[in-house]
Amino acid sequence: MINFRSTWAIYLNELARFRRTIFGSLVGPVLTTSLYFIVFGAAIGGRMTDIGGVEYGAFIVPGLLMLTLLSESTSNASFGIYMPRFTGAIYELLSAPVGVAETLIGFVGAAATKSLILAAVILVTAMLFVDYRIAHPLLALLYIMLVAASFSLLGFILGIWAEGFEKLQLVPLLILTPLTFLGGTFYSIDMLAEPWRTVALFNPIVYLVSGLRWTFYGQADVNILVSFGVTALFLAVCVTIIAVIFRTGWRLRS
Repeated sequence: MINFRSTWAIYLNELARFRRTIFGSLVGPVLTTSLYFIVFGAAIGGRMTDIGGVEYGAFIVPGLLMLTLLSESTSNASFGIYMPRFTGAIYELLSAPVGVAETLIGFVGAAATKSLILAAVILVTAMLFVDYRIAHPLLALLYIMLVAASFSLLGFILGIWAEGFEKLQLVPLLILTPLTFLGGTFYSIDMLAEPWRTVALFNPIVYLVSGLRWTFYGQADVNILVSFGVTALFLAVCVTIIAVIFRTGWRLRS
């Protein structure tokens, strides 16, 4: 049975760290998103035709939201679990009567909550630049929560794997960000010629961006069920890996 009191304590502790740095945590993504809209939405978008009947500036909103969601979810969760390892506080957590589920829900839940707050801020910021709509708001919320949870789990794994601060940003900067830019953030993969369109389908981020874009405009590069399935499968794989880590004590007790 889950000890919700322990879970809540971990969750609040992680959110307290976010509240202490909330100004910097929000200003960075807002400025970055604004620059993307100015450069891509206004400067470049003004020279482009609509994509599938959607104005280009509005078309890139789901992609920009996904770009922020992936990087922030991963970074928040990885830093959240790395710091207790770095300071040695992880041993107190491991010796306390707190199970894997409580630890995971507390850390990952807090990281996902931070990402959802940022997602809301990004959507509000987007309203200042473009007129967009969300065709399926409940599905959009569900999908955003699923992605935030999945990549918070990935960040949790990276935070345990990392041996130094530089490794915390290795995967987000060198893998996630390039894959997101190549995953249809600023374009539809239907615009690509073969064989590049087929190659793009091997990029897992394509399915995430496509799924979120479907919840906004009812159109996608791949089937929405496939997008949900890929995301759910990724979440299940991350949970399995974390279960193995806690069972073996890898990088936690050494």
